[in-house]
Amino acid sequence: MDAKQPETKADRGEPDPSRAASSGAEEEIESLRARVRELELELEEARKAYLYERAELENFKKRMQREQHELLRYATEPLVRDLLPVVDSLERALLHAKAGEQSIIEGVELTLKMFLDALQRHGVSRVEAAGEVFDPTRHEAVAHLESEEHAANQVIEQHQVGYMLHDRLVRPALVSVSRGRTNSGANGSAVAAAENSD
Repeated sequence: MDAKQPETKADRGEPDPSRAASSGAEEEIESLRARVRELELELEEARKAYLYERAELENFKKRMQREQHELLRYATEPLVRDLLPVVDSLERALLHAKAGEQSIIEGVELTLKMFLDALQRHGVSRVEAAGEVFDPTRHEAVAHLESEEHAANQVIEQHQVGYMLHDRLVRPALVSVSRGRTNSGANGSAVAAAENSD
């Protein structure tokens, strides 16, 4: 006679509590893993945002330093503009005083030299144009003249000196520019010959 095995809860159709507990723990672990992945993604996004903001801040600082450097470098430009007419007046006084007393000339020459030296110490340089090719970035043409002695687009005469502050033009040189040699004589004789042949 077979010994009767004791009935288990599974045989009776009842759920096994150890399996139910194991299944619930696995679900909770999977839920926690999913939450960890979400938090890792959020952390990565926050890290990227932080690095982006930090780079933006560094770029802003560099831009502000550049702008401040430019402001300081050209801060004396209004002063230079104010001093230039004084230099012009001294140059004109020298020009007219040449016929006068020598001591006046020497005094004005010394004053002019002091002015120009002071300007040079502050980064100001003269734009000399006489005899050069006309450069619209540094010269301003006040007249275009026909000339047999000068090539086209060559500066014939400089009326007023131009000035640069470091690499920036403060005032262009005022100049007269050559149109080149005139061909009116040759053209006129050609026209006269054509009229005579009719």
